[in-house]
Amino acid sequence: MLYLDTAATTPVDPRVAEVVLRHMTEEFGNAGSRTHEWGTRAKKTVQHSRETIASSLGVQTEEVIFTSGATESNNIALLGLAEHGRSSGRMHIVSSATEHKAVLEPLEHLASHGFEVEFLHPNETGRFETDEVLAKVRLDTLVVSLMYVNNETGVVQPISELAEALAQTKTLFHVDAAQGFGKLDDGALSAPVDLISISGHKIAAPKGIGALITRRRGWARAPLTPLMFGGGQERKLRPGTVPVALVAGLAEAARIQVAERQAWTKGVVEFRSALFAALEGFNYVVNGDLTHSAPHILNLSFAGIDSEALVLATQGVAGIATGSACTSSSYTPSHVLTAMGLDHDRVVESVRLSWWSDSDPMQLNGFRDVIAGLQH
Repeated sequence: MLYLDTAATTPVDPRVAEVVLRHMTEEFGNAGSRTHEWGTRAKKTVQHSRETIASSLGVQTEEVIFTSGATESNNIALLGLAEHGRSSGRMHIVSSATEHKAVLEPLEHLASHGFEVEFLHPNETGRFETDEVLAKVRLDTLVVSLMYVNNETGVVQPISELAEALAQTKTLFHVDAAQGFGKLDDGALSAPVDLISISGHKIAAPKGIGALITRRRGWARAPLTPLMFGGGQERKLRPGTVPVALVAGLAEAARIQVAERQAWTKGVVEFRSALFAALEGFNYVVNGDLTHSAPHILNLSFAGIDSEALVLATQGVAGIATGSACTSSSYTPSHVLTAMGLDHDRVVESVRLSWWSDSDPMQLNGFRDVIAGLQH
């Protein structure tokens, strides 16, 4: 079978799995234990892992907060700003209707508690112009939250330009970078983004681990209030026992992804070319801006083929998705494509294909045959 759903999750790299297993069975200490060698070694592992993540993003070590993944990071970043927003009178938030539910739902919660949340709708390319976003920023805007790479279309937003502009204001900038971290070499996450959410299982690390980057502005920390209490770990923003094995796995995956990014990019670009070649002659359209897109995600609508029918027809041949893994069980039309203004047929005929650098183009034949059977 051909796995075409790496935007949902990636297999764990064997090198990462080896690191995780070692820290589960041999170096199993609690990083909070200060009275013996096991705890000391665990603490050093967490610190080294923090340094690795910080280096990959060009931030300070103390600006890396380990979480369970991008969803938790997004919640801490957005809900954690609520108290500051109320006390400062900055109750306006700008975001996009094409964000992941892990951003949309916390923002909807804030909206139900008095915040004014303005959701921008892109055109059919799915991409915003920098000026388009900045035009919505007001003196009372608390935060702009915009994802780096869209999880359904692969469209890349102008993060660097927005970060540089917002750094000149009091408005904070949060970026959900789950799909872009470690994959693109455009310098976006090295720009002055205040809050960055990342997830391990999008870069061949285990599920259940991620990080929130809380970049300082000068000496000032992001004014976040914790959502949980008890223990004071992770600078009191994410209390609880640090999962040393998962943290070590995330760091190893990040190290590998950055070190091998050139080879990874070559592999996913070659597979995309093979995919387009395999689909030559079929009636389909690409959803999103190919000129501003990550190389490992495509969203396609096949004329006359309902997406659920295609998913069922490819069982045993390929693993594909109709949209975000977090909403795929609901069988509702993609909120991302709907927000882009695409017509209903195009939305319900859409599927997301995503792959990794070692995906085998030779396995595309079965996928092509399924589409041929449905469309001709």
